[in-house]
Amino acid sequence: MKKLIVLFMLMVSGIMLAQTEPIKVVFDVTSSNPDVHRSAAKHLRLMAEAYPQSEFELVIYSGAYKMVDRKSSVAGETLSDIVKRDNVAIVICEQTMKRHKMTMDGLIPGVGSVPDGIYEIIMKQKEGWGYIKEAQ
Repeated sequence: MKKLIVLFMLMVSGIMLAQTEPIKVVFDVTSSNPDVHRSAAKHLRLMAEAYPQSEFELVIYSGAYKMVDRKSSVAGETLSDIVKRDNVAIVICEQTMKRHKMTMDGLIPGVGSVPDGIYEIIMKQKEGWGYIKEAQ
């Protein structure tokens, strides 16, 4: 019985340690659905707060462009706060910006851009980042 208790304690402590190890996660958002935008912003905020030693990047492209539009974003308030964190980057695909005639001035302050959203995600995965597809 003692061995079983010791084994259980070791397993629990191992799980607890695993949850504090820094991680790197890239979030992929393409949906034009405002509910997906709200959900993705919430997930990003919760993860960044829960794991401050970890890194998170939200990559927006295709139909999700309104998520970072300063005037029409339903998640703008959350994103404006979370983008200020040192462990969070929010970027939009420059190809998507061109298609929708967007400029950096029209984005939520702190949001950056990348030449190609899909390429950005692939490179993050190649570097060992975890991948989360935000969809509905």
